Amino acid sequence: MWYLFLDESGDLGFDFVNKRPSRFFTICVLATSSRDSYIGIRNGVKRTLRRKINKRGKARDYKHEIKGTQTSLEAKSYFFRQVSGLRFGIYAVTLNKRRVYDELARDKARVYNYISRLVLDEIPFEQADDRIQLYIDRSKGSFEIREFNDYIVRQLEGRIQPRVPINIDHLGSHEEAALQAVDMFANGIFRKYEFSDSRWFEVFEEKVLLERQFL
Repeated sequence: MWYLFLDESGDLGFDFVNKRPSRFFTICVLATSSRDSYIGIRNGVKRTLRRKINKRGKARDYKHEIKGTQTSLEAKSYFFRQVSGLRFGIYAVTLNKRRVYDELARDKARVYNYISRLVLDEIPFEQADDRIQLYIDRSKGSFEIREFNDYIVRQLEGRIQPRVPINIDHLGSHEEAALQAVDMFANGIFRKYEFSDSRWFEVFEEKVLLERQFL
């Protein structure tokens, strides 16, 4: 069985004249075909929360999840040490938003779906002989969720055996600890482009199987 976790970093704003959106937008997938590795990643997140995020915090400041944008490099590095021996890969595509055509920039859902597909296209699903389970950090309305799911399933069905089911679940990151892991990895790749800051990326780079810029 394949376990996949998808999250993004940056935003899909395109008004560079009146607002200050990010220049780049990263879609990142954490993928593993090992249940033991999946459980190990979840446990690594929980251990990091317990030992690094909440270890001296007051009850009212207790955090239930790790956010890549709010977590220190020390804590993120500690997390990676907990999971570095596990079997998983990181796949990411980063969009240079300034090169997106104006007409396409008005259809943000289409941009999101297309970049997600570019990432998923690089994962070797042809090897799957059991269920494919994709978890996505929930950020869409019901219509966009249906549109995304239909689009991704259509793209994947031609690459896998007909007997292999594809399940897509949109969850809050507090509901699935592995989504917090991919949030941290997405943030590290995004920061490399947006701020020329590769410190966190270099910590986990050994697990990156795809990392490229689009446009």
